[in-house]
Amino acid sequence: MSPIEFFDTHTYRMVFFGTAVIGLVAGALGPFVYLRKQSLMSDVISHAALPGALLAFLSAVLLFGIDGRNMLGLIVGAVVIGTLAALAANAITRVSKLAIDTAMAVVLTFFFGVGMLLLSVITNGPFPGKGGIQDYLFGNASVITLADFVTSISVGGIALVITALFWKEFAVRTFDPDLAVVLGFRARGIDTLLFITIVIATVIGVKAVGLVLMVAFVITPPAAARQWVSSLRGLVLLSAAIGAVGSGVGAYLSISWGGVPTGPVIVLTLFAIFVCSLLFAPRRSILTRARARRRARLALRDSLLSTGGAR
Repeated sequence: MSPIEFFDTHTYRMVFFGTAVIGLVAGALGPFVYLRKQSLMSDVISHAALPGALLAFLSAVLLFGIDGRNMLGLIVGAVVIGTLAALAANAITRVSKLAIDTAMAVVLTFFFGVGMLLLSVITNGPFPGKGGIQDYLFGNASVITLADFVTSISVGGIALVITALFWKEFAVRTFDPDLAVVLGFRARGIDTLLFITIVIATVIGVKAVGLVLMVAFVITPPAAARQWVSSLRGLVLLSAAIGAVGSGVGAYLSISWGGVPTGPVIVLTLFAIFVCSLLFAPRRSILTRARARRRARLALRDSLLSTGGAR
C-alpha cells in the first residue's frame, strides 16, 4: 500500500496518528520510570488500568445510565486506579522489608486478578454497550475514532504540561531523592504527581495496544535513546521521537501487510530501533565497547612485549 493510499483512508489515518501520539507521550515520560529503575512500574500501571477502566464502565452504566465506553471516562477510571497501584507498590517498600520489584509484582497480580474478575462479570452480564470492552486486554488499534484521538492528545498534553512545569522537581527526585528532601521538596507529593503523569502515558494506549504490550511503549524508547544521549532533556526528547516514529512506522507496516495486529508490529519496530541503538550508538554501543576492549588488549600486549624486550 502506498503512503498516498494509506493517508487517504480515514481509519488508517486515525490508527497512524493515534498510535504516534501514544508513542510520543509514553516515550517522553518513560525515562523517569527507566532512570528510577522501576521499569516494571509501567506494567503494574497498565494491568491496574484494566480494573480502573472496567469500574468506570460499570459506574457509567449502573449509576448514570449512560454509555460506559466513553474514552475520557475510561481514562479517568484507569488513571485513578493506576495511580493507586503505583503508590501502593511504593508504600509496601516503605513499611516492609520487601524490595520494590517484589512489591510491584504483588500489586500487579492483585489488580490484574480484580480486572479479570470484573471482565468476566461484564462479559457474562446484561450490560448495554459492553461489546468491545475486552479490547482493553489485547488492544485493537482499528477502533480508534476521531474523538478517541482528540482525547488522547488532550489528556497526553496535560501530562506533558505537568512534566514541563515540575521538571526540576521530577529531575531531582529521580536522580537524588535525598537531595530533594534536603531542598524542601515534598517527596510523596512529587512522587504522586510523577506517577499520575506516567499513568496517563500508559493508560491512553491501553485501548489501542492492550495492557499486555503497553509496557514496551513506556520502556523501550528510553532504553534505546539512552544509548545516544547523556542528559535528561536529550533523553526525554529523543525517547519521545523514537516512540512517535516507531509507533507510526509500526502502524503503517501492520496495515500495509494486511491482517497483522498493530500492537505487536509496533513493539517489534521499537525493538528493532533498540537493537540498532545497542549496536551502532557512537559512544555506548556494543560494537564501540568491543572495539575499545580490543584496542586495550592490543595496547596491553604491546606494552608487555616491549617491557619483555627491554629486559
